[in-house]
Amino acid sequence: KRAMRLLVVEDDPDLNRQLVGALEEAGYVVDSAKDGEEGHFLGDTEPYDAVILDLGLPEMDGVTVLEKWRRDGRIMPVLILTARDRWSDKVAGFDAGADDYLVKPVVPEDLLGRVRDLLAEMSLGGREPVLVVDDSPAIRHLVADALTRQGFEVVTAHDGRHALDVLEASDTRFELVVTDYDMPHMTGFELVHALKRREGTRDTPVLMLTARDTKRD
Repeated sequence: KRAMRLLVVEDDPDLNRQLVGALEEAGYVVDSAKDGEEGHFLGDTEPYDAVILDLGLPEMDGVTVLEKWRRDGRIMPVLILTARDRWSDKVAGFDAGADDYLVKPVVPEDLLGRVRDLLAEMSLGGREPVLVVDDSPAIRHLVADALTRQGFEVVTAHDGRHALDVLEASDTRFELVVTDYDMPHMTGFELVHALKRREGTRDTPVLMLTARDTKRD
């Protein structure tokens, strides 16, 4: 049976060693990085089964690292590990594409349990990719969080044009697009028409979210 490969991106050297040691003792093959640029490079070029990512990293912060991975179609599960416990930081992490969130200090057993859960969801084939498009960070977070906890792999975009950029840059074939109707630059209605004109997305199901009175519109 192939050993699962994990990446730990944490700038604190003692914590980095502690996390790597606990994961290796549990049977995982673990690489580590101590800043955001190195972590982004490894995650972008190596086929990891999951990533443990700190938010407060030098060179490139964790949210930016994660946003770049998701924008490039990297859909491996990512567990955010950070000392920050403010609601805004959690929203930023999930909005960037995090699958789970742990606040330091972390008990190793809790970390291992979360990692096992993420890998189990992936191995069961429940990680169908879904693209969530909404100009509201709060709504993107709520929808993405709900879908993630149901086992889907979620990538987000902040409007229709951004969604098309994500699709062009990614080799991922999304199983569903969830989009808001009222958005700047490109509405959900315009996005649907653009999707139907693309070879790879013309048959992709689209779920429209709107507060409009559909009887009148």
